Amino acid sequence: MAKKNPGYLLLFSSLVLPLFFGFPVAAQNDATIQMQQDYIKKYKDIALREMAEFKIPASITLAQGIIETGSGKSRLAKEANNHFGIKCHVGWEGESVKMDDDAPNECFRKYKNAEESFKDHSFFLSQRPRYASLFDLELTDYKGWAHGLKKAGYATNPKYGDLLIKIIEDHELYELDKLDVKNKDVISIENEVPKSKNRKYEAFGVNKNDRKIFTNNGKKFIFARKGDDFQKIASDFSIYTYQIWKYNDLDKKDKIAEGQMIYIEKKKNDASKPHHVVEEGETMYSISQLYGMKLSQLHKKNRMKKGAEARPGQVLWLQEKKPEK
Repeated sequence: MAKKNPGYLLLFSSLVLPLFFGFPVAAQNDATIQMQQDYIKKYKDIALREMAEFKIPASITLAQGIIETGSGKSRLAKEANNHFGIKCHVGWEGESVKMDDDAPNECFRKYKNAEESFKDHSFFLSQRPRYASLFDLELTDYKGWAHGLKKAGYATNPKYGDLLIKIIEDHELYELDKLDVKNKDVISIENEVPKSKNRKYEAFGVNKNDRKIFTNNGKKFIFARKGDDFQKIASDFSIYTYQIWKYNDLDKKDKIAEGQMIYIEKKKNDASKPHHVVEEGETMYSISQLYGMKLSQLHKKNRMKKGAEARPGQVLWLQEKKPEK
């Protein structure tokens, strides 16, 4: 039996092995690209609607969704329709799922559908101070957005910005950002949230009726829309009408103005800071709403009768005074 030539075997290995072992890698890459394309096709319209409402590039939203969910294949996306890893946070009353993340058995929000998750994600980005500078960028500046998200701490992966850019450029998603998207059915957050108060409060979430919910002093509230009344707001949050006026120190005959802060749960007895210096135009009521504390407690802490008003420059106590030592 003739001996095999070692040199021949080496040559055979160098030529043939890449064909056998390289094929699965290529196939895997093709499969990944196809899954990403399927994800884009499925959620593109939602991303465009979010861009119209929140002014976040559709390319960025889709690229983030692809990374966070493995193109929609992650357990969190499948079981909870959660495409951006948003956790429950204190006060979350919706459905949830438990999964290991930074710590074991953490609580994540569960949504009725993917669109709710996209809305929640957009709302969080648009209302959190650390992302505020991103909204000064052009919609078409996807690279600025990608690196800005990483810089703001959205993800710990040092290459997060580059990963977003690669997905966007691989699929030419930047073309979506150039579209002049106008949706008459969209209730713009710019119209719903007074600009002077925008990003001042912590974003909590978006409810099933597309209400943007904030928290102040640990209590949830909304900014009233045009045409809102006690009954409409109560219906949107599945609570009683009387609770709305009671939580907000109002009378049932009062009218609600567009942009007014309306709490959807009881305010606290104390504020998160010890005192407030009254400014021109402020009332005891507006101050109580500003700090998420009961109007009666504001009067009580300052030894003022019900209905009495403070003068500009007056220092109001917002917490119980501690006795001097």
